[in-house]
Amino acid sequence: MNRRHCASAAITLVCALSVLITPVQAFAKPAPPSPSDGKPSGDGAPKKSLEEVRKEIDALYRKAGAATDAYNLAKEKAEKQSGEIVKLAREIVVGQSKIAELKSQAGAQAREQYRTGGLPPGAQFMLSDDPQLFLDGVNRVREGQQAAQGVLGELTRTQQDLETYSKDASTNWKKLEANRVKQAEAKKKINTQIAAAKKLESRLKKEERARLLKLEQEAEYQQQTAWLSSGALKDINREASALGKKAVAFATKQIGKPYGWGDEGPDSYDCSGLTSQAWLAAGRPIPRTSQEQWRLLPHIAIKDMRPGDLIIYHGDASHVGMYIGDGAIVHAPRPGRNVTLAGAGSMQILGVVRPDK
Repeated sequence: MNRRHCASAAITLVCALSVLITPVQAFAKPAPPSPSDGKPSGDGAPKKSLEEVRKEIDALYRKAGAATDAYNLAKEKAEKQSGEIVKLAREIVVGQSKIAELKSQAGAQAREQYRTGGLPPGAQFMLSDDPQLFLDGVNRVREGQQAAQGVLGELTRTQQDLETYSKDASTNWKKLEANRVKQAEAKKKINTQIAAAKKLESRLKKEERARLLKLEQEAEYQQQTAWLSSGALKDINREASALGKKAVAFATKQIGKPYGWGDEGPDSYDCSGLTSQAWLAAGRPIPRTSQEQWRLLPHIAIKDMRPGDLIIYHGDASHVGMYIGDGAIVHAPRPGRNVTLAGAGSMQILGVVRPDK
C-alpha cells in the first residue's frame, strides 16, 4: 500500500509540474464566465459583477495575509520575551539565594566579633608578648579583613546584578505585553477580513462560486502566461542544493493540507509557516514570517533562481512560495484553499531570497 501511495503521489506531482512548464500548458484556460446580469440586488444597489466580487475577495484575503504576518511576528516576539523573562526569573532566584548565603556569612563574622569583645581572634593574638603569636595575629587579622571585604564586595555585586535582572525582567515584561496587544489587534484584523470575504462568498449561488473559482484560475493563468512570455524561464535551469532538495521534498509532501493562518503544521500551514518549516526540516532555520524572510535572507536575481529558493510576493511582502523548478511554486494560498502548486509568476513578484546562501 505504501508503494502504491508513493507511486500515485509521484505521478500526481509529475502531472501537476508538466502543466506549468510552458505558457500554453501552464494553466488550462477556463471557459469565460457569463457576465453579470447587472440587476439590482435585494437592497436596491446594482449587483456587482463576479469579477468585481473576485477582486474584492482577493483584496480582503490579501489584507488578512498581511495581518497574519503581523500576528506571526508579534507571536514570535512574545514567545522570545517569555523565554527571556523565565531565564531572568531563574537568575533572580539564584541571586536571592546567594545574597541570603552572603548575609549569613557576614552575620557569622559579626557575631564572632561580638563574642570576642569586638576583637577578632587574630587581633587578640596581636596583643600577646610572644613575637610568633604576634606575627600570626597580624596575618590572621589581614586574612580576616580580606575575607570580610570579599564577602561585602560579593554581596554588593550580587545585589547590583539582582537589580539589573529585575530591571531587565520589567523591560521584557512591558515588551511582552506590547506584543500581546499587537497580536490581539492583528488577530482581530484577520478575523474581520476573513469574515468579510466569507460573507461575500456566501451570498453567491453554487454556480456563481464555481464561476468565481474559474475567474481566479483565469487571472492566475493570464499572469503566469505573461511572466513566461517575458522569457523569465530562459536562463533559469539551476539545480537545487542538497539542503534545497530536502526543503522542496518537505514542502511538496504537504500538498493537499489546508491553509490555517498562524499554523506551522503538521496538519495545516499558512504561507510562511510552510516555507519556514520546510527549511527547518532541511536543517536550516529561517525567519518565521514572509516579511522577515524578505528582510533578513540574502536576495537573489530571478534569473539565478533554483529550487528551494523562496519567492516573495506583493509590495508588502505578505506572501511567500517555494520555487520547485519548471516555473512552479508550492505554497499555501489563503483561507479556504489547500497547499498546492501554482505558477511562479501567477502573482506579483517582489523578489527572491535564498535561505542557504
